[in-house]
Amino acid sequence: MVISDLKDSEITGKRVFVRVDFNVPIKDGRISEDYRIRRTVPTIDYLIEKGAKVILASHLGRPKGKDIPTLSLTLSLRPIALRLTELLGKDVKFIGKVVGDEVTNEIRNLDNGGAMLLENLRFHIEERNNDPEFSKELASLADIYVNDAFGTSHRTHASTNGMAAYFDKKVAGFLVDREIRFLSTLLEYPTRPYVVIVGGAKIKDKIAALKNLIEKADKVLIGGGVAYTFLKANGTSIGKSICEEEMVPWAKEALIKF
Repeated sequence: MVISDLKDSEITGKRVFVRVDFNVPIKDGRISEDYRIRRTVPTIDYLIEKGAKVILASHLGRPKGKDIPTLSLTLSLRPIALRLTELLGKDVKFIGKVVGDEVTNEIRNLDNGGAMLLENLRFHIEERNNDPEFSKELASLADIYVNDAFGTSHRTHASTNGMAAYFDKKVAGFLVDREIRFLSTLLEYPTRPYVVIVGGAKIKDKIAALKNLIEKADKVLIGGGVAYTFLKANGTSIGKSICEEEMVPWAKEALIKF
């Protein structure tokens, strides 16, 4: 189901937890590229217009469960709250916390159509560990769960997996719905020639997709950090470049087979 499948009466006045992917580059407190933020605006706008109390949550970087002053300066979501306020044309509340009484009270005091952004989920190690108690605490903040974080949906974390079990109403946002429809078309009815470009740093996160696509595509172009794993598998010296050693055998097999 998608949020638009819910009746207005099911949304108005309800606390709606929206897992988004605001993992954007921030330097010196300034966002250098806000594409991921802008892509979630349709979902947020829709919920605001329907009178929901919108609770937004995301991770940023890899703080490894630590919220210390130096990390808070570089990995806090405060700059994102300010940018969202500009994009939505209304104040997005931010108190620099994820859970606790202060967060609960702030949500309780939200007006219908109001929005609040939680602090970086990964300041809590329980997020990445998919801790049951942390998942339950996150779930207690809302009545409806919305996943609009397509780029992190594959992760078994508290906010993308664990907490969803506590909701009767759990739906996809417009971004996730659009991506699934698009990818379904590419997998089932691709236009030829079908060329796939794969990039990024880690091949492990993309292995399932590669296994599916590599047999369907006419050509697969591999770049970014992922390329070094394939280059090493092909016998090329890569020096100190990033490489996932455990994936080299699979990459070698894929090069021989395809």
